[in-house]
Amino acid sequence: MNNLLDIKTPCQKEASALKSEYGLENHGVSDLRMAYWNLPTEALYEEIAFRGEARITRQGPVAAFTGKHTARSANDKFIVREASSEDKIWWGEYNRPFNPDKFNDLYNRVLGFLQGRDVFVQDCYAGADPAYRMPIRIITELAWHSHFARNMFIPLATNEEYRRHIPDFTIICIPSFKGIPQIDGTTSNTFIALNFEQKLCIIGNTAYAGEIKKSVFTILNYLLPLQGILPMHCSANMGKDRSTALFFGLSGTGKTTLSADPDRGLIGDDEHGWSDEGIFNFENGCYAKVIQLSATAEPQIFACTQKFGTILENVTFDPVTRLIDLDDNSVTENTRASYPLDYIENAVADKMGGYPKDIVLLTCDASGVMPPIAKLSPDQTLYQFISGYTSKIAGTEVGMGKEPELTFSACFGAPFMVHHPSVYAEILKRKIIRHNSNCWLVNTGWVGGRYGVGKRISIKYTRALLNAALNGKLANVGYRVDPVFGFSVPTSCEGVPESILDPASSWPSKDSYMEKYLELASRFQENFKKFEDRCSPDIIKAGPKA
Repeated sequence: MNNLLDIKTPCQKEASALKSEYGLENHGVSDLRMAYWNLPTEALYEEIAFRGEARITRQGPVAAFTGKHTARSANDKFIVREASSEDKIWWGEYNRPFNPDKFNDLYNRVLGFLQGRDVFVQDCYAGADPAYRMPIRIITELAWHSHFARNMFIPLATNEEYRRHIPDFTIICIPSFKGIPQIDGTTSNTFIALNFEQKLCIIGNTAYAGEIKKSVFTILNYLLPLQGILPMHCSANMGKDRSTALFFGLSGTGKTTLSADPDRGLIGDDEHGWSDEGIFNFENGCYAKVIQLSATAEPQIFACTQKFGTILENVTFDPVTRLIDLDDNSVTENTRASYPLDYIENAVADKMGGYPKDIVLLTCDASGVMPPIAKLSPDQTLYQFISGYTSKIAGTEVGMGKEPELTFSACFGAPFMVHHPSVYAEILKRKIIRHNSNCWLVNTGWVGGRYGVGKRISIKYTRALLNAALNGKLANVGYRVDPVFGFSVPTSCEGVPESILDPASSWPSKDSYMEKYLELASRFQENFKKFEDRCSPDIIKAGPKA
């Protein structure tokens, strides 16, 4: 906020109460009007309302709108090409090189822009395990972004911790600052630029809060494999016997929904690490898609949309009654809710778990040919993991249309993977073999035909299949070998019709089914060619036979 009239704001008096001794001058930030340090949720509400950044809806959630950008700007992310990291980075579509001098010039323009303005600072951790957590600092122009950071990352416990906090990495998000491509070397006015040497990320011209969250994830995806820890784009939960399960998947595949199981403890919904001691959440909160959220099918997440402290991003509401409308997609299909993990009743308090007993790879197959569940060998798991097949659902990235789009996203999160996918796959292979994890492929997409012809698999059936897998009930049923991919498909499961278990039986013609399946297999083979030079023959053989 550019407070030209120097108007006193609600929390100005408390702005420095939790200030770190490692001040903003260490980042080159100077001549501000005011820096608001580590304000709690209640204080941020006051600042958000005072500044008119968002509105308060019924029962207390904040409704914020992000303007032009309602999803990630994948084409506007850059990594500075510098000596300490350039030989480790998987340069290409998702990791675009950025000139160090251009970065410095851009950052200097950002610093100049901030002079005379207000900023909000949140000091926190990324990583629930004290042995591997990373101290971070989030500096934002908007109070609701500071609230988002407080929801999503792990807060410090004491005033003394705040005083002594020194960040390993700093993220600065200034939505009202625009890059100039002709000057800055960006592809548009929007940019997300990471510099591993300077331990700094700057974000401009986008208010979509997911850019902050995913920038931290990208940073961890670079740093943790160097320590032998596997960073994972997955949710995780824990059974009553404390056995843990991982759910890998892209946005729209059911990662958040399926892990929020009332009969299992939720460790986290999106990002985790797997160390030699077990798994741990990177975050303190959830960032769930809420478009057409069902109070019946997803009661825990639905309840969070009615709570004080939740941020509703691009969710419409009635300005008179303040009732929200989760079915309204007029702003975007990618409506979101950010809330602390402990808003879920059965959340695991320490956000940590043991070695995964089960690993679930989620895909949303819009072609309607993949089985709803299949058991995978370790090599088949690695093939599917590196492939990262799914169908993008409308709204999760800038430029997406209404229809699902067939895509391959390596490691089920290619935009955030900084090393080559084989680096992550090799760590995963060692851990699967060492801990003898059961591996599953679960399709939450279409059955009875492709998108527009068939219908999406009911979450009721998906949950029944998952519960049977996680509870060991699928260990005692018959299996058939999939004719294309060779993985094992159960022939029966209590509560699930045969037409779901055998997708070919629900198509009008088995010939048309097989034609479509072989077409998908050829897409897998074509996509995997770019990884073959760094993969073992066993992994390559674990792909489809078409």
